[in-house]
Amino acid sequence: MSAQRNRSWYSAAVLISIGGGLLSRWFPGLLPVALGKYPGDAFWALMVFFAWAVVLPKKTTLGIAAFAYITCCIIELLKLCQAPWLVALRHSTLGHLVFGHTFTWQNFIAYAAGVAIGILLEALAAGVARLGLR
Repeated sequence: MSAQRNRSWYSAAVLISIGGGLLSRWFPGLLPVALGKYPGDAFWALMVFFAWAVVLPKKTTLGIAAFAYITCCIIELLKLCQAPWLVALRHSTLGHLVFGHTFTWQNFIAYAAGVAIGILLEALAAGVARLGLR
């Protein structure tokens, strides 16, 4: 999608993604046990995708995807930094939701899945728009 995005729709998508991520953590039994905590991480990456789309509405879908994945990876790598102020921030509710606590390589896969879902949703929305169904 290269046309300008509707910021209202993408802002709503940010909130829905946050809700999905929180629900996946609060009610993990709703999803297959084998997925563990990773659906929440994928929702987090999807939220980052939509947030970048709000900030950069004219950017291409792949550009948004790249920004989102890089943002997620940088924040994951920051988990390796144990500066006292950052550790304290991670112990707050908001800090934990944004920065997490524990570095795991598997999160990079979850982030890729979340960003891929964002790409897919944009492609589906573009297809619906071309059909005049939106």
